[in-house]
Amino acid sequence: MSLAPYGGTLIDRTVNADRAASLRERASQLPRVDITSHTLSDLFLIAVGGYSPLAGFMNRADYASVLQSMTLANGLPWSVPVTLAVGEAQASGLARGSEVALFAPDGELAAVLTVEDIFAWDREAEAQNVYGTTDRAHPGVAKLDTMGERLLGGSIEYLYGNDISGFPAHHKTPAETRAEFAKRGWKTIVAFQTRNPVHRAHEYLQKCAMEITDGLLLHPLVGDTKSDDIPADVRMRCYEVILDKYYPADRVVLSVLPAAMRYAGPREAIFHAIMRRNYGCTHFIVGRDHAGVGNYYGTYEAQQIFEKVDRAALGIQPLNFEHAFFCRACGQMVSPKTCPHGKDQHVFLSGTRVRELLSRGERPPAEFSRPEVADALMEAYAEPSAQA
Repeated sequence: MSLAPYGGTLIDRTVNADRAASLRERASQLPRVDITSHTLSDLFLIAVGGYSPLAGFMNRADYASVLQSMTLANGLPWSVPVTLAVGEAQASGLARGSEVALFAPDGELAAVLTVEDIFAWDREAEAQNVYGTTDRAHPGVAKLDTMGERLLGGSIEYLYGNDISGFPAHHKTPAETRAEFAKRGWKTIVAFQTRNPVHRAHEYLQKCAMEITDGLLLHPLVGDTKSDDIPADVRMRCYEVILDKYYPADRVVLSVLPAAMRYAGPREAIFHAIMRRNYGCTHFIVGRDHAGVGNYYGTYEAQQIFEKVDRAALGIQPLNFEHAFFCRACGQMVSPKTCPHGKDQHVFLSGTRVRELLSRGERPPAEFSRPEVADALMEAYAEPSAQA
């Protein structure tokens, strides 16, 4: 039996066909808010329980508590705000208890929000508390400047019918992953978060974790990422080929996570762990610089932050790994814990370095990428669209 959903109940804010028809009929009479793809991701994950116990966007009590204490107002650990921002003009026409129609970027009605709170927020305070910096060069901080001056808190009813993942054949909701794990008889499930292809270092971490659990949820994030991250469709090709060649099919589930990256480093590591608990996982791999960007966070801050939260309440078990690499002297994948040799024997490339190689038409070395993954990356980067 996998862990209970966070907070005890898997939230479901989706509506049936009759209720959806009723909401669509009323929507034309309601104030309209056009939301971004980032907010649509949040909306979906609220609706299907990925953000349980949230049933909507945060009110001021939860928001303030998350910033200051990394907990919801009820004391449950929570590290990242989930909010809906609007401009002053829109907010001035709303009142508590009113309803708002939320429209997706494609113009379709996505949800109806019942407004429970309307409040101001401080960009600088959120930046410093969540991202640890107010530097606008940080993509998460920069995004705050694009958001309106007021936050709307309240529960949602979700009726958006279009796929938001981009990969419907590989997209399972928390209820569906839980059902899949139960079908396979898995009691312990380790999740791996990634926004990159699976290279040999990632494979090493995953297989170490698979030795002590019943199965792996390879859970790549496919929502909004930085423009220079490797595109999700390219990454999916890489996941498919490496799983086909190097992993036992009966011990891995590949399912995309349609969440947006916040690049909040340590705080986002906790957020990612909470989501994976809701998807039914018992363990969560935390490697070097999890959800980091640039040099804003220490190499292992994302592991250390788990010591600052109530681990019993969090429930899911973080598995901390040092960075892995290929050692020519050892002849295999290793980490600083297992290898006695100097850096001159180590093959370790950053994601930035790999992208540089690919953009020049150079193949990642065999010690870094499986040949099938390198083939998929080389093919993708040879396409004109990859160079656009």
